[in-house]
Amino acid sequence: MENTVSQRPAKTTNNNANRTEYYVTLTVAIVIGLVGVFIRFIPDVIPALDQMTFLFSLIANILMVVATIISFKVVFEILGFGKNKS
Repeated sequence: MENTVSQRPAKTTNNNANRTEYYVTLTVAIVIGLVGVFIRFIPDVIPALDQMTFLFSLIANILMVVATIISFKVVFEILGFGKNKS
């Protein structure tokens, strides 16, 4: 009996999620977010800075927004929605 199954090439996969720079960037984003959280509570630890609570909260919120934007950008690149479609 003759083999009627056609030979097909091996399936190649692009393991885009395994690239090291994604995880380095995510780690940097996490560190930026943690720094923002710790900056928020500096006036609670040092009573002399009670007058600057708004400034520390503003800096903390800006750092958290930056970390969130970086994280979402990297996650969407990992999922394949980014500009790096090679």
